[in-house]
Amino acid sequence: MSRNLTILSCGPAMTIQDKGRRGYLAQGLTRGGAADMTALHEGAALLGQSPDLAAIEMVGMGGQFRADADIRIALTGAPMSAKLDDEPLVWNASHLLPAGSVLSIGGAHSGTYGYLHLGGGIDTPVMMGARSAHLSGGIGAALQANETLPIGNDKGTTTGMTLPVKNRFEGGLIRITSSMQTEQFDRQTITRFTSTEFKRDPRGNRMGVRMDHQGDPFHAADQLTILSDVIATGDIQVAGDGAPFVLMCECQTTGGYPRIGTVLPSDMARVAQAPAGAAISFQFVELEEARAIEQRAQTALATLAGSLTPLLRDPATIRDLLSYQLISGVVSGTSDPTQFEE
Repeated sequence: MSRNLTILSCGPAMTIQDKGRRGYLAQGLTRGGAADMTALHEGAALLGQSPDLAAIEMVGMGGQFRADADIRIALTGAPMSAKLDDEPLVWNASHLLPAGSVLSIGGAHSGTYGYLHLGGGIDTPVMMGARSAHLSGGIGAALQANETLPIGNDKGTTTGMTLPVKNRFEGGLIRITSSMQTEQFDRQTITRFTSTEFKRDPRGNRMGVRMDHQGDPFHAADQLTILSDVIATGDIQVAGDGAPFVLMCECQTTGGYPRIGTVLPSDMARVAQAPAGAAISFQFVELEEARAIEQRAQTALATLAGSLTPLLRDPATIRDLLSYQLISGVVSGTSDPTQFEE
């Protein structure tokens, strides 16, 4: 039996995203995928399924959705207001969306990218190894109102679970390593760069985020004579006007601006989620330390399911009450519970 989710209304730039496409840099296509990869893993843990499954990425605000069958959902990423018909829903938790009910997701309280995960994932066609829309690469398109999405086979049944989440939605300290042109910036410029408090420019998107700052622009030696070179997600280019740009998941594959550093992959979610005007600063770490940080981050993602806890709710208001395991184990109706076996 097929199951479908209908988008009744939606905000701008809402897309289907998964882990993206690898192996196409030589053809001029970056990985793409979810702007906040951590959110994909959180949704997978909440629903007990693979983080490779596609979800709906919402930018700044959500929309309204209705399913034609009972489905499981999870809400992760930037916290947004959410309701099931008239009942408020907890963010960063899993819920049952009954057939015919309307899920309403409003604006973000903090952060930028929110995610709606479906039990079984989104079963749209795979293109070049992924279901992700890569708008700057001309693959896929933004989702539209009245569009219907097919839902994959859901092997799970559990809902009503939640995860603790570290705040990555308000900017903060971003760890970076040296890049190809870091040595072309003099020591005074590097020191000024790491001691500057930047503000996330409101014009940032999935291609890149500009960092505004007070004071003199940043420049590298011989900046105007640098040849185009391979660039990657996380690189921090210093543009001609002296403003740093953090390249995001849909950035170009080559560029001629010098790179003062490269953001650690595990800190990219913090950059992506920073709302306009959020304060951001940068700190260099040595390569060996960066490797250790990334290993710990990957271990944390792989063990997220161990942090799941039941979502405490009033039973009188739980519409999916029968999906909860309210009794565990077997008891006898005749034995004396005060007597213990020797």
